[in-house]
Amino acid sequence: MINHQSPSIPLLVRIKPGALDRVGIYFARAGIRGIGLFVSSGLPASILERVRRSCEANGVRLVYTVEPKDASLESATDLFASLPAGCEALAGLGGGKALDLAKFVAVLANRPYYAIPTSLSNDGFCSPQASLTVKGRRKSLGARIPTGIVVDTEACLAAPLPLWWSGVGDLVSKITAIHDWRLAFHADGTPFNDFAALLSDATVFQFIANPDRDPEGIRTLATALMLNGVAMEICGNSRPASGSEHLVSHALDSFSAHPRLHGLQVGVATYIVSLLQGQGTENIAALFEKTGFWDAFANDPLPRSEWLEAFRRAPTIKQDFHTILSTRDVLPEVEALLATDSKLKTVFV
Repeated sequence: MINHQSPSIPLLVRIKPGALDRVGIYFARAGIRGIGLFVSSGLPASILERVRRSCEANGVRLVYTVEPKDASLESATDLFASLPAGCEALAGLGGGKALDLAKFVAVLANRPYYAIPTSLSNDGFCSPQASLTVKGRRKSLGARIPTGIVVDTEACLAAPLPLWWSGVGDLVSKITAIHDWRLAFHADGTPFNDFAALLSDATVFQFIANPDRDPEGIRTLATALMLNGVAMEICGNSRPASGSEHLVSHALDSFSAHPRLHGLQVGVATYIVSLLQGQGTENIAALFEKTGFWDAFANDPLPRSEWLEAFRRAPTIKQDFHTILSTRDVLPEVEALLATDSKLKTVFV
């Protein structure tokens, strides 16, 4: 059955230089006087201090500040139980665990959630899902899209280069994800949302037109990743942003001795999947060349045996999720590609 409930969208979007110094203004304008702040481990102290100063200057109290140690459902319930009185909204500052936990705790507490990413390594900061472990296994749990998104483009530009490459890899995966979605529609009637697909597709090509790692490129990447989250909210599932390439990455996470950043794994898998699909490879290859994506593996190549095992396991990761991997045994093709493709030969050992 199709869900006809109106999707939610962020009410506040600020993607600009110096946005961290205006966070308190944004909270105050929304009538929020008490914030629970989830902060990423290892975040530069100067970033947290800028947020503190901005909140104090605008009469907004940080009633609760925590640096989560792990992103698990168990931690989320404990953090929810410890929220103090006066916590009118939750915010995630940094990336990864902090944002996912803050997003899910906000659902448990029925409070607005604000995403303040300081890097752009994936589209999770605006997705309607939280990536948490449940009894040790990684799960995507239903959440709400953020009420507000604040991206300081200067802070993101200063983030380590691999995080930029990871964001590029996660964004370009929409090319293969949309194709898988269409395959699923024709194979088993999986509902297809034209507008969500168009929005997701458009974000990729907008970035391809300006893939430079400069202030404008950062703004474009942030906007594109955000709109992919909105696309997922529009159709009520992850199909506009996640296909077989994500299944491969999830499989790697489940057994790899050395899993890489999510977007790096997804980016490599996207390139391989595009070759299996017979579409999109030229655009993907050109983008990776312009952004230097392959350099992420120059000193740390990928193990060929693990990736072959990941492609073997990938079709079993999600039940009733038709992709190109459902149509045939692709292992012989993948093995040949890893051995012969000019780009893949340089990043696999």
